Amino acid sequence: MMEKQTVLSGIVVDEKTEFTLHELSRSCGKPAEWILALIDEGVIDPVGDKQAQWRFGAACLRRVRIVQRLECDLGVNLAGAALAVELLDEVERLRARLAAATGR
Repeated sequence: MMEKQTVLSGIVVDEKTEFTLHELSRSCGKPAEWILALIDEGVIDPVGDKQAQWRFGAACLRRVRIVQRLECDLGVNLAGAALAVELLDEVERLRARLAAATGR
């Protein structure tokens, strides 16, 4: 009897890694228009004045992946995913403040 195997793939990035719009789109398997919608919703913010010069950091990739999971796993629409990411950020900030206040 053959065992079912799961193959996972991914990319390893450090905090200094930057992506162009095309690279970010390709890395998450979504069209550039979807990335532009994330920008419009305020989920991610590119660095640079013109679209051809835009760069996205590792934090943007992390946020894009969260939105993908929310859409795919929970059926959350883009506006709902944007709100969820904002709330997750707030929870992270509050945890950091609590850790700083308690010396942890």
